[in-house]
Amino acid sequence: MLINKINNTEKEIDFVEEINLLKKKMNAVLLAHFYQEQEIQEIADFIGDSLQLAQAAQKTKADVIVFAGVHFMAETAKILNPDKLVLLPDLQAGCSLAEGCPAPMLQKLKNKHPGHILISYINCSAEVKAISDIICTSSNAEKIVSQIPKDKGIIFAPDKNLGKYIIKKTGRDMVLWQGSCIVHETFSARKIIELKVRNPQAKVISHPECEEVILDNSDFIGSTSALLKFVQENSANDFIVVTEPGIIVQMKKNAPGKNFIQAPPEANCNCNECPYMKLNTMEKLYLCMKDKKPEITMDEEIRKKALKPILRMLEMS
Repeated sequence: MLINKINNTEKEIDFVEEINLLKKKMNAVLLAHFYQEQEIQEIADFIGDSLQLAQAAQKTKADVIVFAGVHFMAETAKILNPDKLVLLPDLQAGCSLAEGCPAPMLQKLKNKHPGHILISYINCSAEVKAISDIICTSSNAEKIVSQIPKDKGIIFAPDKNLGKYIIKKTGRDMVLWQGSCIVHETFSARKIIELKVRNPQAKVISHPECEEVILDNSDFIGSTSALLKFVQENSANDFIVVTEPGIIVQMKKNAPGKNFIQAPPEANCNCNECPYMKLNTMEKLYLCMKDKKPEITMDEEIRKKALKPILRMLEMS
């Protein structure tokens, strides 16, 4: 709730109504990631994972893209749409993977392995994308790696857990950047096994950013969109969900009557929620549209270099 003072009187603002009015006025599209709060998901024009959001950003006819997600996602939208206004409700909505992989350090790793193809997970900065050969997401990483000629070496950055999973799936040896997601590394294998013992009919479904011990105890591994599809199509009624719990909003909508159990982290905390994703709020969303800021901007040379590996990803997908 936001109280707006007009002529010394207080007026309560209906965020849903005002955001919808601003969308029409600005010819704006609101893109939201599955990990956003439910109220933001409900007002979004499109909800998806990183690949789906990149595809939606590429196809949009809107003049303004409002991104309810994190910084690298909004950057990707700007890279694809240099002439559009791209807004992010909170510029502090970052990503531990992106922050843990500075472009100069990754360039040093690349220099140590001349001739290798650098495949970077989309959870990275525009500067990292600019030095990459191909971008991938958890939805298409296996498909993209499988298309690289076998005589070509591969560097995979920045997520070591996704990289290890893709090595297992494809049999390809890859040089891995040692980065990880702060959310997906918090899950406790011991607690998940205990949950499975108490719920023997439940399927354990996990995102490949989780650690190997979690994936080894999972019935299904996939991107957020793949997990959503699995719970819709699988005959099981109970699922232990090992990823950011924001996805459960859409799981409940698309698979009504089924039971979704949030996988617990190691500590007794809300560490399974992404602190960056949760920085976006309805109030910040409204204010960023009203004020037309914070705006995503970047150096044009970096944007052009970053565009090439993203387009390669979209073509190879």
